[in-house]
Amino acid sequence: MTVAEQSSSIAAIDLGSNSFHMLVARLEHGEVRVLDRLGEKVQLGAGLDSRGNLDEASQQRALECLGRFRQRIRDFDASSVHIVGTNALRAAKNRKAFLAKAKAVMGFPIEIISGHEEARLIYLGVSHTLADDEGRRLVIDIGGGSTELIIGERFEPCLLESLHMGCVSYREKFFKDGKITDKRFKKAITQASQELLNIKQSYRQQGWTSCVGSSGSIKSIMQALVKLGYEDECITLERLYQLKSHLVGLEHIDCIDSLEIKKERMSIFPAGLAILLACFEVLKIEEMHYTQGALREGLLYDIVGRIRHEDVRERSIRALQQRYGVDREHAARVRETALYGLQQVAQDWQLQNKDDVLMLSWASEVFEIGLAVSHSQYHKHGAYLLKHTDLPGFTRLIQTQLSTIVRLHRRKFCEELLAEFDAGEAQRLQRLTIIFRLAVILNAARKSAEVDFKLKVCERKVKLSMGEGWLQKH
Repeated sequence: MTVAEQSSSIAAIDLGSNSFHMLVARLEHGEVRVLDRLGEKVQLGAGLDSRGNLDEASQQRALECLGRFRQRIRDFDASSVHIVGTNALRAAKNRKAFLAKAKAVMGFPIEIISGHEEARLIYLGVSHTLADDEGRRLVIDIGGGSTELIIGERFEPCLLESLHMGCVSYREKFFKDGKITDKRFKKAITQASQELLNIKQSYRQQGWTSCVGSSGSIKSIMQALVKLGYEDECITLERLYQLKSHLVGLEHIDCIDSLEIKKERMSIFPAGLAILLACFEVLKIEEMHYTQGALREGLLYDIVGRIRHEDVRERSIRALQQRYGVDREHAARVRETALYGLQQVAQDWQLQNKDDVLMLSWASEVFEIGLAVSHSQYHKHGAYLLKHTDLPGFTRLIQTQLSTIVRLHRRKFCEELLAEFDAGEAQRLQRLTIIFRLAVILNAARKSAEVDFKLKVCERKVKLSMGEGWLQKH
């Protein structure tokens, strides 16, 4: 391990539908040492209006929180900071405008991750905070806008699912005025149970030997049970029923303080309990224990993996190649040519980021996956697969960028596809695509990699010069 790795600081920020969390840690002698934990109840999901837009009040709360986070990490290197948004930002129609404001405040890029990627990272965080025991475990994380359920063994997930039910969205639908009744609980549990029916059979067939819960909702439920006298911190269905009956007897969320629930969590507590009850009933869970690991811990260990060249994204790319029968030798030739071209124009075109190298490498390795569908228009088939396939480690933005390069690597250069990106990102993708198009063309013979050429940027054009005798030879 290098000295730089031993002393490097990293930060993971989770922009959840209910809370924003930040973990700051340091890598020391191969271990992740957490230095700071910061969290605020922003309730971004509650700010989604009837049109699916984040209202001004929720945006302002979010930006003020990010401003405070920024003070702690302002001197961090960009590669050491990972910021992700989850369900509320996935759903928000005006997320692009909000993300521009948020990036201006933070000074670091913010990525929106899919539900499956969120589940993968949650499992990664949980598995690093538990004993490395054999046997499958079921992990449940109830967030503000979604609930993730994962079955895995040791550090590898087997089943991943993200369902559209969360403590903020269920509060708005079933407990908005604060009243707690048995009828409202039944409605919330019924809807959550319906969401779970799609995964019931596959999860029951896979099975598990232990069940753990993460996130604030399950932590607060466990603490409430302790307050009711169950000091072993074990969650069971019978105890959840007793807790529900206790809440119905209290009649209003304002009375939940008797259970010593944090004030900012009181309004969403009944909703979280209803979702967990449905999980226990539908999946026939016998008992659950709480663990501190969650999405933000998973983000930390994902950063560590990339530092140590254990990038899960590389595994995802290899899996795609295998699934669609990619000619890996030809992919390697195109990659060599593309990176040779990038090296020549990187300074003039401001393509000197490690992400630019990765993007061209990934494009080279998967641009022919569409051939498995049809040779005709294979670039369109490949682009569709890349955009809509669940790729562990990839954010939605990165998948869209990769899909765009593959879509534009041949035939007509459809500039309309770049319109969904901001001006700077559109220009970057355009330049990467130009390099990639040349790499594919120069390797059309599918022989040895073609690197006998020179690229020179001349204002808005790029000049291509071939080696002596190249034209006669080809």
